[in-house]
Amino acid sequence: IFVNMTDVCGRSARENCFLYYFPLGVLGDSLTVLRSPPYVTFQDGQWPISGEKVPDLVALTMGFSIREDLDWPGLAAGSLFQRPRANALIVVRGLDSLDFPKNISSYPLENPVPFTLDSVANTVHTLFAGSTPVVLQLAPSEERLYMMGMANTVFEDLPVTLQQIRGRLSQDGSVLTSLPLISLSRNNEADLLFLSEVQVLYDISALLQKHKHLAKDPAPDLYSLELAGLEEIVRRYGTDSPQFADATRILTSTLQKFADDVANVYANNAVVEVVTVKTFEAPLTRKSRSILQISNQGSLYNLAYKYDYDYAVVFNIVLWLMIVLALAVIVISYNLWNMDPGYDSIIYRMTNQKIRLD
Repeated sequence: IFVNMTDVCGRSARENCFLYYFPLGVLGDSLTVLRSPPYVTFQDGQWPISGEKVPDLVALTMGFSIREDLDWPGLAAGSLFQRPRANALIVVRGLDSLDFPKNISSYPLENPVPFTLDSVANTVHTLFAGSTPVVLQLAPSEERLYMMGMANTVFEDLPVTLQQIRGRLSQDGSVLTSLPLISLSRNNEADLLFLSEVQVLYDISALLQKHKHLAKDPAPDLYSLELAGLEEIVRRYGTDSPQFADATRILTSTLQKFADDVANVYANNAVVEVVTVKTFEAPLTRKSRSILQISNQGSLYNLAYKYDYDYAVVFNIVLWLMIVLALAVIVISYNLWNMDPGYDSIIYRMTNQKIRLD
């Protein structure tokens, strides 16, 4: 940021004023690490990371390998014998940064393209197929949901559609009665959308506290949430409105509480990141499924998981290896069947010579 000191000192002192440069931290869209275990180290610095590389960063923090090396110095090399038990990534749309404490790691986000953690979810399923990992990917404003493993049981009662969440807001113990709304109104659609997403965060925290046995499972868990309620607040009231100020304050405290709850459930063996992006550069569409549909398919039909990008390579290796082995067996069997023991076999040849000598 450049500050013209002539405007500060006054026009009469223009000759004695200069142009100063002040670095003021992360500007624009950002990636903030709220919680991380001691063996996952994020370096202090302002190294930008591309939005399309965020899934690779999540995979590396969980101890998984990625297809291409991540040339980003913000993440130091971790332990070979320890990996986080969970990773929670929250994407907040509508603003470029939140007022988190200064002692946490935050990095600029470049090229904010839409992304998902599908590749990380596939890796979890592939490596821990015999276990029951929790995979939850949820965008309440778009009613987009994907769950796998124990998530079907743990979050069975979680309201996921806007109608379900608004019904939850009318019940006892909702955020409408526990949070100071101040300028926010429960009768406005934009305000209700924002409060619905806050309610989802509170409900997920409550369910995690209720199912602390998840941390004892050897398979790591993955949580991915996308919140767009603040974007509706900005669109309706603007960034200079008291509604926006109250919403950012509520969301900041809610995300900090959510990070504390996740770290508490997993005994400080979880990574919690927050991505704040004012707007994505391109829209993202994804097929959504309801919670009942996923639960019924998983329990009745036991459908196989979708194959990954290595399927074609593995299929060709297995196919041609089987063909070569089959041809080898045929050729060897044919030659053995048509072999003359007295002429082709050295065993019978030596035996006949010994008989003649005797």
